Amino acid sequence: MMTNHTPGILWDWGTAYDLFASLHVLHHPDRFGLRGSWAAGVRSRLTAPQRTILEDAQELFFSNPLVWVSNLPEPKDAATVLWALGQISPAERLPTLAFHADESPEIFELLKAVSARRAWNDADLERLKLKFPQKEKAPHSNLLVTLLDWWSRPEEFGERYLAALQAYIAVFFAEEERRIKPYLQQALAKAQQLSTELDFSKLFVELSQGVKIATLEEADEVKFVPSYWTTPLVMFDSVVDKHWVVLFGARPADVALVPGEVIPDAMLRALKALSDPTRLLILRYLSDNPQTPSQLARRLRLRAPTVIHHLSALRLAGLVYVSMDAEEEKRYTVRETAVRETFELLQRFLLVKDER
Repeated sequence: MMTNHTPGILWDWGTAYDLFASLHVLHHPDRFGLRGSWAAGVRSRLTAPQRTILEDAQELFFSNPLVWVSNLPEPKDAATVLWALGQISPAERLPTLAFHADESPEIFELLKAVSARRAWNDADLERLKLKFPQKEKAPHSNLLVTLLDWWSRPEEFGERYLAALQAYIAVFFAEEERRIKPYLQQALAKAQQLSTELDFSKLFVELSQGVKIATLEEADEVKFVPSYWTTPLVMFDSVVDKHWVVLFGARPADVALVPGEVIPDAMLRALKALSDPTRLLILRYLSDNPQTPSQLARRLRLRAPTVIHHLSALRLAGLVYVSMDAEEEKRYTVRETAVRETFELLQRFLLVKDER
């Protein structure tokens, strides 16, 4: 007997989420359409050792510890993060931040054993390599060595990571925190209003700017959190089965991620995506009916990785819907309203009087 399942919806907000999200974006600017030179400039405000520890942290399975942040006390800001980490012994900071439910339990147990021994060997490295074939992209050996090195020195990592995080907040994020706070509050209020008008599936598609994820629709509970820095993408995490924390985009379409920038990110990403002839063809084909990357590759006579690259650019620009089912290949379709909104945004931008 079929039943209609609707996940329970919770809400949360706080700049602490964007503290970790900003670090992730600054270390992976291409994934978010951010100018790499600007991201490098922000990172250069830190010392070389501080940059290294924060960069390594992105690869130690906790680029964004959403669930941990969601359990922090109010007001869930940068100061709260520093206080909470200060309450944890240095050796426990890495395992506390690193655990995610979607990571292999075998990997986590192996790393905890390395941490307990305060040492690792070639056998540990080979065992770790064997745990990754099922992933889309297995990490290279150098990355795994870095992983094992830090897990064998958890106290040192915990002390250096907290110090680097303090420095990052002091030289950049404290000011950024004040800038983004009103946008987070506005996005939360707007999302809560939408939740009274839309069912869960449509709400998630709206908040994610075009994503449909079967796993989240089957969840028991989903906690939605606005994020300025992850816009237009979504991030989600879980440590309890069928209970998820989801970051959704909170940056308005007419506001840039880089402080002081005049040209809105959303408009620039969309116009760049539309300037490529292959992407225009993809949008034309997707206007007919939803298609997978494999189907598009055959139609375009291109390699699948090339098509996926173009689809990623269109997704980053918010011009396509993507449906993700664990049992099937991703399926894409065009977001016609987003295409119209791009040209409306361009028209408004061109009509604004420059008073400088």
